[in-house]
Amino acid sequence: QVQLVESGGGLVQPGGSLRLSCAASGFTFSSYVMSWYRQAPGKERELVAAITRDGGATNYADSVKGRFTISRDNAKNTVYLQMNSLKPEDTAVYYCNAKRVQYKYWGQGTQVTVSS
Repeated sequence: QVQLVESGGGLVQPGGSLRLSCAASGFTFSSYVMSWYRQAPGKERELVAAITRDGGATNYADSVKGRFTISRDNAKNTVYLQMNSLKPEDTAVYYCNAKRVQYKYWGQGTQVTVSS
């Protein structure tokens, strides 16, 4: 059974940091491109960051470049999103995504709220 379980969300003040984790099981993690998406209230889900199967390449949305870092540990079947210098506009539900060819899996999401 495929599972993606996100954790690490919460309430943080502007300028603060959070580290999200996504633990994967039920599929060959190292064969999948992993991504983080987010969806704010009333907005469409958007890609935040993605990382290749071996972790050798990453890409980011312009809005988070220089502040967020995606990484993965294939030995632990886990992908991370380090978020620094958080802004109120980063408030959203963050989702983990695994993709390989026609296969795509989603986690249940974790809420990140940036507010003073």
